[in-house]
Order: sequence, then C-alpha cells, then structure tokens
Amino acid sequence: MILDLHLHSELSDDSRAPVEAYLKVLQRKRAERPLDGIVLTEHRQFDLGRDYRALEDRYGFLILNAAEVETDYGHVLVYGVNPDILARFDFTDVRLPAQEVVTEVARLGGVALPCHPGRPTVGLCDHYERKPPLDGVVAVEALNGGSRKGEDARVAELIQRFGYRAYGGSDSHLVSFVGVCATEFEARIRSTDDLVRELAGGRYRPVDFRHRRGNA
Repeated sequence: MILDLHLHSELSDDSRAPVEAYLKVLQRKRAERPLDGIVLTEHRQFDLGRDYRALEDRYGFLILNAAEVETDYGHVLVYGVNPDILARFDFTDVRLPAQEVVTEVARLGGVALPCHPGRPTVGLCDHYERKPPLDGVVAVEALNGGSRKGEDARVAELIQRFGYRAYGGSDSHLVSFVGVCATEFEARIRSTDDLVRELAGGRYRPVDFRHRRGNA
C-alpha cells in the first residue's frame, strides 16, 4: 500500500491546493503515481472533527489527517493526533521542544517523525551539527518532493549513522506535485491507528515517482 505521508491543503497558510483537486490528479495519474491514499499534514494545526469520508467514497483513496509542527530541532510530522496530544502541546508554538514532542507523542499513542531533515535551518541535519541527537526517533523523511540538490544525500548519511527507518512524502503545496514521493507499506493501512502502528514498528520504504513518465 502506497501513501503520500506529507502534503498540505488550502487549510495551510502557504498552500492553495484543495483536497479534492489532489484526488483528481492522483486518479488521472495512477499509472505514474500508483498511490492508495494521502495524509494531510497541515501546518501548526489539527482539527479532530475534520472528516473526508465523502471524498474517500467518491474517489476511492484513503485520506488521513496529521500535522506538521515546528520545534527547536526543525519540523516534525505528528501522526495519530488525539485529544491527549492536543492537550499536551500547543501546535501553534513554533519552538516546541523536539525531545518532548518525540517522547510524549509516543507515550500518548502517536508517532512524531522529523521531516525534510536535509533542509537548511528547518531540518534535523543542521541541528545535529550543534546539538545532541534526539532519543526515540523512529524514522526520518528520506525522500521529500521539495528537496533541493544534496538535501536527500545528507539525509542518507543521517540514516546510515543513526539507523533510522526511512519514509517519503511529496511535501506538496501545489496540486500537481501530489504523490511524487511517497511511502510503500507491506501491511494494509485502513485507519490512523494502523498508520501509527506501522510507522512505529512496521515495514515500509520511501518510493520516488519523480522520474516516471509525465513527472519531468
């Protein structure tokens, strides 16, 4: 099962992409980007009442919700957000303590994974050059659709050094980029609980569709 684990809809302040438009692109480009679903990771927010089941039924894609938060070690994706996690952390805080986010999110039933680690300033690699490594990091985003030259190579070195698992996401803010990078799971994902379980301890790998026909 293949999911884009990192993308932003028009609910994020720097994106104008409607969720339904993402699904239309994936439906049209199935041969190039054979995804089964998406995970919306809106910036600094999470709404427990957000429900995309009508769109799931209409287009046949799984749609899950997560969040991208900002920490003192860069940006982190939080999966499995629940009332306890929202009570523990203010997602609008742009200086959340990363170690607490990783540790407490796991304790409260979710999983927190650093994203675009190779990116200057907001990525884990830069922070590891001057700070101690974080405890409890399960995986990092090895493939990011918005990465610039050299950034994914930095992440590959990070993964080799610390033994992190690797995942992928498009980091799409524009409709056309959905699914260019994603994550392939061996297990079937039907819910957020399934996703958290597999990310925390399952078998998965990042996949890159950027060089397939039509993605140039």
